[in-house]
Amino acid sequence: MDLKELRALLRLMEGSDLEELELDEGGRRVRIRRRAAAVVPAVQATRGPSGVPAVAKPTPTAGLAGPEATGLVPVESPMVGTFYRAPAPGAEPYVKEGDFVQKGTVVCIIEAMKLMNEIETEVAGRMVKVLVENGQPVEFGQPLFLIEPA
Repeated sequence: MDLKELRALLRLMEGSDLEELELDEGGRRVRIRRRAAAVVPAVQATRGPSGVPAVAKPTPTAGLAGPEATGLVPVESPMVGTFYRAPAPGAEPYVKEGDFVQKGTVVCIIEAMKLMNEIETEVAGRMVKVLVENGQPVEFGQPLFLIEPA
């Protein structure tokens, strides 16, 4: 990726509501993230193996209602895009309700700007609830799954 392509990505971020964009191309990984109080995005570029996944951060379940949400950790969408439960149409989903997941388990894909981003868990536990339907658009920070930590 050259400077011209990077500038084009920055212009794209400025003209949209995207909070974060992550690309992995040819072993080079580029993450562009908006600063909390600024309009200009921050850029972080690292080198790594191809296919480095985006990671959803677990957060407390304060906004979730109901007794089933007590003590559960949500896996939230790190970006705006389209949610897919399986790696390909007709394939088995990455995880199902009741499955046990390890830290780093891929649980879904979010497609953003024709890039497929694998979303991983940051906690081990039992998958309690899938909150999003396959093919549904998702927002940044939207809960996708609920995990009962082990």
